[in-house]
Amino acid sequence: MSRPKYLPDNFTFALLATVLTASLLPATGAGTHFFEVLTTIAIALLFFLHGAKLSRAAVIAGISHWRLHLLVVACTFVLFPLLGFVLKPALSWLVTPQLYVGVMYLCVLPATVQSAIAFTSMARGNIPAAVCSASASTLLGVFITPVLTNLLVVPHNSGSGSALDGIGKIVLQLVVPFMAGHLLQPLIGGFVKRNAKVIKPVDQGSILLVVYTAFSAAVVEGLWRQLPLSAFIGLVVVCCVLLAVVLVSTTMLARKLGFSKEDEITIVFCGSKKSLASGVPMAKVLFPAAMVGPMVLPVMLFHQIQLMTCAILAQRYARRPDTPTAIAADAAARKLA
Repeated sequence: MSRPKYLPDNFTFALLATVLTASLLPATGAGTHFFEVLTTIAIALLFFLHGAKLSRAAVIAGISHWRLHLLVVACTFVLFPLLGFVLKPALSWLVTPQLYVGVMYLCVLPATVQSAIAFTSMARGNIPAAVCSASASTLLGVFITPVLTNLLVVPHNSGSGSALDGIGKIVLQLVVPFMAGHLLQPLIGGFVKRNAKVIKPVDQGSILLVVYTAFSAAVVEGLWRQLPLSAFIGLVVVCCVLLAVVLVSTTMLARKLGFSKEDEITIVFCGSKKSLASGVPMAKVLFPAAMVGPMVLPVMLFHQIQLMTCAILAQRYARRPDTPTAIAADAAARKLA
């Protein structure tokens, strides 16, 4: 019997186990330096794989649908940060100030790729457009997220020295591996796709390693002593409210602008997602070690909430009557499978 789609997946349980391990057995002393070096290598490898998986053909094929892609990018990098600021007076009292900084960091992250495409396919949406939009969001996020983080999330770190240091780290640890992977995509893209099951543990293992290192540093600094249970529950509420507002907003915008139902599905699932795979390693580069734990906690919670909610939403979309466009979407899904 298969697991219901609204329940947490194995990777979520692995994340919880990693946080628990870091809480009970945090890396200290010489172990801290070892994991820092290992994490730096893992982040470079992770973004190299992201670049190698980014298909230029999919991006070029979807460029003609520019209105849809522009709306998705605007939802990801404009609507989300705007909501973070607008909702702050109503929601910030539910969490600690540091956790709400993590919420703002969540708001400037790029969209996911795999889950956005998977839910669009499940809901019989415009799959080629979803591939293009999600891929473009990942590519743009490598550049836009650090800039928005410096401007909106931690403006007190925007002095020239820290900004230059941050840009240097971003270029070396994120942009260079990402672009190297993408430049090599014509040569290794097929290999990466064929061996996705083998590479997936490397991808997920890199994230788990970053989470362990981040939470180890945060635990040593007293994360759990400073985070009351009420703040954790409040963070769940904040993530739920943020996701609900974005889902309603993307749906209304898609309908108001006259997009088809298939395009609406793509806009909803690509415009409402935030990437755990990009957010965790980026936080390791962009924030001091002691801050990374509180920064990624909102991302981890939002990730699971968006998966459970969108699984239910995709099933509702999929039950709509067949139309010629929906039949074409099903054919595209079978072709891409």
